[in-house]
Amino acid sequence: MDEKEFKATYRDYNDRPCVFAKALLSRCAGCSRAEKLNIAEREAMACNSDAAWQQCQVLLPLLRNNALFALRLTHIEGPLPHGKEIKVQCGGLLGLRAALEPAAEGPVTDVYSLVAAAAADFGGLQSLPYGELVKVVVSYQPRKRGGMR
Repeated sequence: MDEKEFKATYRDYNDRPCVFAKALLSRCAGCSRAEKLNIAEREAMACNSDAAWQQCQVLLPLLRNNALFALRLTHIEGPLPHGKEIKVQCGGLLGLRAALEPAAEGPVTDVYSLVAAAAADFGGLQSLPYGELVKVVVSYQPRKRGGMR
C-alpha cells in the first residue's frame, strides 16, 4: 500500500483521529476515550467521544502556538516535525498535569480527564498557565530509541 492510498484509507476509516495520537503511541500518555486501530500494519488512534475530540482540537493548537518561540519557530505552516510535535504533545500534557497535580509522576494516565479538569480549574483552555506549560515542553526529552544489539 503506497502512502497516498494509506492516507485515503485512513481518512475513510478513522473519521475522528486522536488529536494526541503521537503522545499516546509514544506511551507518554493514555486516554480513556482513545481506541487503537491497525491499518495496513500501522497503528493509529481514534477518539470515541465527540466532546473529548473537540476539547483536544482546541487545546493542541493553543499548545503549539504558545510554544513557537521556545521551539525556535516563527510560525507554523502545516504539521510540525515529528520531534517537535512529540515535545509539544508529551511536554504539554505533562506540564498541564504538573499545573494541576504538582506531585504526580510518570505518564499521563487519562488525557480526557486531565483536559476536562484543567478547563474547569482554570476557567477554560485559553486561560491555562501556558508559560509554565511551555517550560515543560522545552525540557521534555523523548525516550531514547533502542538500537540494534
